[in-house]
Amino acid sequence: MKRIVLFIATNLAIMLVLGISASLLGVNRYLTANGLNLGMLLGFAALMGFGGAFISLWLSKPIAKWSTGARVIEQPANSTELWLMNTIAAQAQKAGIKMPEVAIYPGEPNAFATGATKNASLVAVSSGLLESMTHEEIEAVLAHEVAHIANGDMVTLTLIQGVVNTFVIFLARVVAYFVDQFLRRDEEESSGPGIAFTVTAVICDLVFGLLASIIVAWFSRQREYRADRGSARILGTPRPMIAALRRLGGIEQAGVQTSLPKNLAASGITGGGVLSLFASHPSCEDRIAALQRSA
Repeated sequence: MKRIVLFIATNLAIMLVLGISASLLGVNRYLTANGLNLGMLLGFAALMGFGGAFISLWLSKPIAKWSTGARVIEQPANSTELWLMNTIAAQAQKAGIKMPEVAIYPGEPNAFATGATKNASLVAVSSGLLESMTHEEIEAVLAHEVAHIANGDMVTLTLIQGVVNTFVIFLARVVAYFVDQFLRRDEEESSGPGIAFTVTAVICDLVFGLLASIIVAWFSRQREYRADRGSARILGTPRPMIAALRRLGGIEQAGVQTSLPKNLAASGITGGGVLSLFASHPSCEDRIAALQRSA
């Protein structure tokens, strides 16, 4: 979930900065000088929407490193790091991608992959995951992240985010225009949008952006199922991924409770919960069931 949350948060922040900058530079005034020019507004929205999404993609790897405190392994310092590098190298070769950067960061059991392209990517693993899982389970998690890279999930997510951004920007300014016109209906003449336009556009950007994240989250959940299947293909069996999901979700098997609690269902490769519409990951139970069906 970390890479999705970071991507969406970065994208939303960039969109707000671009929107406010456009207002300060007079772009909104230009678009509405003689009434709302829908064609120009749509072009402007597409430029801003896809621009914001691709800036988020470009920044995804450095922001992920900075926000998690990840340390990239340049030279393995111990047997665990050497095993981690060798495992990811073998999986990357099998998946047909270049060796990604490998990093370790402090935290609870988690892992994520990010990067602007398949051949300039990063796989980061938490110290908690390395300490609490078996080698077989860790291999499954790593294969899941390598599958994300091989599937081009970050680029595809960026394109979807760009489309969503375009409609968010477009609709926000249409609503802002009519609100502004309503509040200024008694004025005899106006030289362009007033402060109500800017304030309403920013508020609508936030509200519509949060609602649009439901679409992005739905797509993300479908990508998780696909990456789980990718893990099974790389390892030749879904069993290790199922075991990893059981451990991460704290799911009982044969009457034995795994060592990790239920609250880890919100970690990087798990999800679900009350706010399931906004969840970037399906529940562990659903993912296990999907893997069992595919097997």
